[in-house]
Amino acid sequence: MSKQLLLFPFGGNAREGLISIFAINSIRPEWDIVGFVDDDHSVHGKECCGIKVLGGRELLDAYDSAYVLAVPGSPKGYLRRKTIIDGLCLDKSRFATIIHPSVVQAPDAIIGYNTLLMSNVVVSCGSRIGNHCIVLPNTVLAHDSSIGDYGCIGSNVSLSGSVTIGSECYIGSGVKIRENIRIGERTLIGLGSNVISDIEEGTVAVGNPSRAIRKCAS
Repeated sequence: MSKQLLLFPFGGNAREGLISIFAINSIRPEWDIVGFVDDDHSVHGKECCGIKVLGGRELLDAYDSAYVLAVPGSPKGYLRRKTIIDGLCLDKSRFATIIHPSVVQAPDAIIGYNTLLMSNVVVSCGSRIGNHCIVLPNTVLAHDSSIGDYGCIGSNVSLSGSVTIGSECYIGSGVKIRENIRIGERTLIGLGSNVISDIEEGTVAVGNPSRAIRKCAS
């Protein structure tokens, strides 16, 4: 029997997440997608791929048996993800984890709840992805790498072995990170950067090789 699912909010991550959910259901019906939930009244009634925005977060109580995939976040708003998700006041048992069927996951890899892994992601041996994370297509986590809670990882990102990314980070698409690198929490790594040395927490870093250009606005 399929499980009911609400998607929050009506943003790019949730809409792209539909591709993974449809792919899962094409193999074995698992999710009954109820609709999108969004606090912005201007998007109520809109739809994506036949799935409508039904209303605001009051629907989380109205559909109290439904699972929730909460995937807000962008380069401009990634530091607010924790506050937004925690503000839904949901028990962790309410959150869904969505993994596209094409994902390669080692038997000993750990993937947290309310985490979305899109197509062709590789999570290698000994690696860990935390809770409330998003990983876009074609990204590779080599052995013993980890992504902290509330992380957003772009497409075509490559983490070499034993890379540690702190919580609440945003790693832009096309970023390459050398082995044994540590990236502090609440850090943004800009699009296409090559990271060959540790990055302090709360930093914006860009370039090849990447370098810190400023501290993140809190």
